[in-house]
Amino acid sequence: MNIFLDYASLSILFIVLLIFIYGLIIVHDIPYEMALKRNHPHAEAIHVAGWISLFFLHVLWPFLWIWASMYNGDKQAWLGEKDKVSAQEYSSLVARINELEKQIKE
Repeated sequence: MNIFLDYASLSILFIVLLIFIYGLIIVHDIPYEMALKRNHPHAEAIHVAGWISLFFLHVLWPFLWIWASMYNGDKQAWLGEKDKVSAQEYSSLVARINELEKQIKE
C-alpha cells in the first residue's frame, strides 16, 4: 500500500508540473495571438520575442503585450495616431488660426 501512495503522489506531481508548463506556454503566447487577431505587421517578431521572454522569466512579456495592443487592425494604424489632414484642410486650419490670432490682438 505504501508503494502505491508513492507512485500516486509522483504521478500527481508529474501531472501538475505538466499543467504548469503548458499554462506557462499558453500565457506567453497571448501577445502573439492578439497580434494575429489585429493583423499586426510585427506579429512574427512578437512571437519570437515571446519565446525569448521565456528564457528571461517573462520580463519582456508586459512590453510585448503593449506592443501587440498598440496596433489597430481595423484602421491599419497605430493607436494614438491621428488621422492625416489633407493639404486643403491644413491650409484652412492655418487660415483660421491666423484669423483667431488677429482677433486676440485687437
